[in-house]
Amino acid sequence: MRRLLSFLSGGVLAASLALTVLLAGASPSWAYPFWAQQNYESPREATGKLVCANCHLAKKITQAEVPQAVFPDQVFKVEVKIPYDTSVQQVSGGGTPTGLNVGAVVMLPDGFRLAPQDRLSDELKEETSGVYYTQYSDAQPNILLVGPLPGDQHQTIVFPVLSPDPATDSSIHFGKYQLHVGGNRGRGQVYPTGEKSNNGVFNAPATGTVSAIESGENGASLITISTADGGTSTETVPAGPTLLVAVGDAVTAGAPLTNDPNVGGFGQLDAEVVLQDPLRIYGLLAFFATVALAQILLVLKKRQVEKVQAAEGIV
Repeated sequence: MRRLLSFLSGGVLAASLALTVLLAGASPSWAYPFWAQQNYESPREATGKLVCANCHLAKKITQAEVPQAVFPDQVFKVEVKIPYDTSVQQVSGGGTPTGLNVGAVVMLPDGFRLAPQDRLSDELKEETSGVYYTQYSDAQPNILLVGPLPGDQHQTIVFPVLSPDPATDSSIHFGKYQLHVGGNRGRGQVYPTGEKSNNGVFNAPATGTVSAIESGENGASLITISTADGGTSTETVPAGPTLLVAVGDAVTAGAPLTNDPNVGGFGQLDAEVVLQDPLRIYGLLAFFATVALAQILLVLKKRQVEKVQAAEGIV
């Protein structure tokens, strides 16, 4: 009986430790894409907008380098470039300055997927070292996510991709395919629940006069605005943004109460890649060779005719 109780208590302890590690020690790379994965069946809406833009409201440039064409069952790379000034810092969740993180999403065509590790070249292994890739869902292995990662080390994120082979998959055809790429740097301005983060502008909820600014929990500021009808309205500003108003200032509804601490943003673009049939390349090369041979024979024939005409005295 003692052994049974000891075994059960040990099992409960192990489960508790595992749960603690899972919740308290979770990597940020599990959390950030998790929000989109849980709320959206696909990261691309019907309008073409990637859902990352619903929380990351600021727009920044994102670049992508994709081969013009690839052969079946070929490993190639998609480079997502997320440039920004590494000297700037963003506001952390606690309100302190910190470095920017970056992340990226690549929506590959159906059939394309993350290249297995044993197919990567030494160069690709070096370029992808320290980068953890996840797929958007079990049913969508063609949608790849990365991040958040330290931005000062990963302004270019390389995705190793394996192209499909129409010879083994009848649903795949040779031709042009489209990719959808998104890249983000910095924290969002809105949480998936709709609440504002401390990485955005806070506005006056009503027109009136700032009657009080009090300190709240965790470094927050509670701003009270007295309206003309004798009422009051309050706005809680978390730690991070800098207040632009003081007691006695007149404000209008919607006017900014704080600066905009955001230095990041999200950008997206579409790219194209051709799944090329090797037989078409061989046929094109054969055509070029035929044309070149015909031109050479034409020149030789012309020279032969000129020699005959010269021998017969024909000018």
